Amino acid sequence: MQNIEIHTKDNINIAINYYRNNHDEVVIVAPGWCMTKDSEAFCKISEMFAKFYDVISFDFRGHGKSGGFYTFTSKEIMDMDCVVRFARKNNYKKIYLAGFSLGAAISIIYASKSRFIDKVIAVSAPADFDKIENEMWKKEAWGETFKKFELERFASIRPYPIFLKKIKPIDVMNKIKAPTLFVAGENDPTVHPWHTKELYEKAVCPKKYKEYKNGCHAEDLFLHFEEDFSKLCLEFLLN
Repeated sequence: MQNIEIHTKDNINIAINYYRNNHDEVVIVAPGWCMTKDSEAFCKISEMFAKFYDVISFDFRGHGKSGGFYTFTSKEIMDMDCVVRFARKNNYKKIYLAGFSLGAAISIIYASKSRFIDKVIAVSAPADFDKIENEMWKKEAWGETFKKFELERFASIRPYPIFLKKIKPIDVMNKIKAPTLFVAGENDPTVHPWHTKELYEKAVCPKKYKEYKNGCHAEDLFLHFEEDFSKLCLEFLLN
């Protein structure tokens, strides 16, 4: 695995982990808010995909080893674009996006604008940032956060005020042509499953929906249902 730094069009450095295994297809892994490419959960997710594909996992701006400040989907499309441009320079036959939480929202927004994305996996994607529930007092939220606590990761987060204009994933979902897998958790305290259902219903591309009974949020679905989640994603990319 290589650690590489690339730059966005607005000159923000983006840190990537590049798992190069000489495959001709690549999965771009996009973590959500307050998660990084080097967190234990996303290292495991990247390694899961890396068994069958090349993988690029990266830190959005304002996270981990990347520069800048996080804008909660307002400017992060430029981060995704520079990662996709990096993938295209490496001549991959197909490029897939696997986004989690706000990383899934950004993946949807980017795929609605790009003809270079072949498939999208959207895990716990919000339909509208302003309607995210984020019920942090629930045990499903604080309990999972506590179990995943990593001081270095939390210390690296640099948020920008949330008032910048944002594109709503629900407003662009019908522009995506790439087949899309929507994954939700029944008990998600952060992004309730209705978000994913609305995105799925709005989609006009080839699509699939999976809701995990008693499942929580984003990467927690992988951590709690690793075997089934991995099979779901890999079969979707293969078929």
